[in-house]
Amino acid sequence: MDGGEVVSASPLVEVVDERFASRGVRLWVKRDDLIHPELPGNKYRKLKYNLVEAAAGEYRTLLTFGGAYSNHLRAVAAAGALFGFATVGVVRGDELASRPLNESLAFARERGMRFVFVDRATYRRRAEAEFVDELRREHGRFFLIPEGGSNANAVRGCAELPAELDVPYDVVAVACGTGGTLAGIAAGLPEGRAALGFAVLKGDFLGDEVARLQRLAYGEVRGVWRVENAYHCGGYARVTAELREFTDDFERRHGISADRIYVGKMLYGLTAMVEAGEFRRGTGIVAVKTG
Repeated sequence: MDGGEVVSASPLVEVVDERFASRGVRLWVKRDDLIHPELPGNKYRKLKYNLVEAAAGEYRTLLTFGGAYSNHLRAVAAAGALFGFATVGVVRGDELASRPLNESLAFARERGMRFVFVDRATYRRRAEAEFVDELRREHGRFFLIPEGGSNANAVRGCAELPAELDVPYDVVAVACGTGGTLAGIAAGLPEGRAALGFAVLKGDFLGDEVARLQRLAYGEVRGVWRVENAYHCGGYARVTAELREFTDDFERRHGISADRIYVGKMLYGLTAMVEAGEFRRGTGIVAVKTG
């Protein structure tokens, strides 16, 4: 495969951190960021069965949605280039059409993605059938992938992750934006394990969304899981001095970088909860590094 092979199972490494060890808690990091250089982490897992369905339906084009700095747009563009699909990205913000492309959008364009820049009012219509029909008239037949990639196919792809865990864990922790990764991981857990999602956006809506996605994929809510809303640091892409200090320190200690939008907030929250005694001694935690 051009651009690097997709690994069959990402590495799982134990991290010895005295903040965890002193409370009798073991920590492993699931290095999903190493799945593929251009399709890391949950991006590949969420796209996997969407790509399978698109190929089975003989679609030639993938169309999706995202903001100016969307990692999802990057991933869909990369997937299109790797697996032979044309790609279209509907981008929030019509003013961006007249500006130089940022690094994320430039990458997507280099991988062949065509952009449709729309104003914010139009972008809010992205789930409306009438707007999708307008896009089909303009761009022809395409396979539609929702913003963030979270749909039933994404849930089924993420549900494969727990089968790769061969350590004595009790909890799988993951950062949550749209809820698809948590929905899948929780559904794939064996009995006696739980999933913990750390919301990176403000608002108490993710629990309902995770349940909706599981029902979409399986017809029912599955697994033991919950969403922790206390560590978003003010909202999406908001960063505090404490979060910066934590992520820098974590990388110095363990040689593992953690972006401050998703993974950093999950690790920050997880560490705070361990230090507060919220996990019993003997607990094993797998933290998923999604990107």
